Amino acid sequence: MLGRLNHVGIAVPSIEDAKATYRDLYGVPADAITETRELPAQGVKFAFVNVANSQIELIEPLGEDSPIRNFLEKNPKGGQHHVCFEVPDIYVARDEMVVRGAKVLNEPRIGAHGTPIIFVHPKDSNGVLIELMETPKAAHG
Repeated sequence: MLGRLNHVGIAVPSIEDAKATYRDLYGVPADAITETRELPAQGVKFAFVNVANSQIELIEPLGEDSPIRNFLEKNPKGGQHHVCFEVPDIYVARDEMVVRGAKVLNEPRIGAHGTPIIFVHPKDSNGVLIELMETPKAAHG
């Protein structure tokens, strides 16, 4: 059911500082890092660091009600927040997760890639928050 790894989400207190780390420490070219955008519906700012085989999603809280505020309170320097896999159909994936006994944390909603996403509770995934994302239509070709 799982498709390719799309990205690893990293919660950070400052996207701009994190971008500098990937540029200055790891040598990622500036043009491989997207501009910072906001996703108010999910309470986050985000940017992607494009690497050879995937992406790193940098996420920073947007507003006081951001769902990643609690994560950053427990991990003030930031850290791995989630792992995202592509699936062919988000509604089929959601239903299958429920049938298999997993706790799905939300109804499908549009994520940072402009395609529907859901999250599966970490207790069902060895302590890792899993994002399932419908494969972007542009990826088909």
